[in-house]
Amino acid sequence: MYGPENPEKINISKKKPFFPVTDGMREYLTYYSRKIDLPVKYEDLLHFNISIPVYDKNGKDTLWETALYAPTEVNTIHEGLKQIYSILKTEGQSRVHRHLTVEKVDYCSFGNSNPFRIKIVNNINDNYDYFYIKRVDASRIYGLELEHILSPSRINYFVDEATLVEEHIAGIPGDHFIDVYLNNPEFNKVRIAKELVKFNYRCFVRLLGDMRAYNYVFDITPDFEEVQFRIRAIDFDQQSFEGRKNMYLPQFFKENYPLVKLVQELIAKESIDQYQLEEKSLITRRIKAANKQLNALLDNMCADTISLPEKVVQLREELSAHYSNDRFLKANSMGELVRKSLEMVQ
Repeated sequence: MYGPENPEKINISKKKPFFPVTDGMREYLTYYSRKIDLPVKYEDLLHFNISIPVYDKNGKDTLWETALYAPTEVNTIHEGLKQIYSILKTEGQSRVHRHLTVEKVDYCSFGNSNPFRIKIVNNINDNYDYFYIKRVDASRIYGLELEHILSPSRINYFVDEATLVEEHIAGIPGDHFIDVYLNNPEFNKVRIAKELVKFNYRCFVRLLGDMRAYNYVFDITPDFEEVQFRIRAIDFDQQSFEGRKNMYLPQFFKENYPLVKLVQELIAKESIDQYQLEEKSLITRRIKAANKQLNALLDNMCADTISLPEKVVQLREELSAHYSNDRFLKANSMGELVRKSLEMVQ
């Protein structure tokens, strides 16, 4: 059986503590060109005068607020944000951001990272894009790096002291996809179910937690015959923090049950095994291709503290039981558990 018949309510830590970035990890970020000097910092964006709630087209509160800045500050802030966008997209070539406008800066007081979402508009063709500025958290950086190295998608982000800048990951939010698109007759549900199996496996082996439906997106690509689907994580705050094994398996979250039900109805166990083996092979190739970088990352992660001692103990015991392997019991950090989990893939 893939997933429970009646998914349990899994309690995620509501306010995960922030963990500082170690000196060793900052050296890693510098070596791999993730550390740069930014013209606008997270703290600068906190100096807004007032904020206005943002509602969706149905009048529902999105939990985002549009931040409004004093006239004496807004030009400097907007110019700095345009420079950051050009750094993300073109390595900072100034001629690119001359025709850009910052349409709005939104702030989210809900969740761990309290991000700012910046909407950038191209004045020539009115095309728009987003990027995010957040507080630095070691857990999230490890999550971003593991996603960049081990997933099918590349991640573009930069760090400057206490500020984290991330590009927007485009796609349909998982909860919206389930509500609106899941029963689209033009979509092959077998392909949707297959992608959940592969996404579920990716999250588990690299210990990315809290993949409820609103923490990932569906990337939909038309193919010459049918539509292709890829599920991409967009929230990395819960990288290797929780102690319960099921936290790292999206199949056990009740928000994902409509997708789990598709797997149960449409995918035979033999096919599930096949899809997991396919994903395992792809991850193995990525590990070999980025072996030096991955080991440098895991060396820092193993020496770092990104969870609570009792959660490390709980997870190592549950993973040991899951794999029937006592090697997990020797781990003393979440980084060591990630390394041992990846060793099971190779």
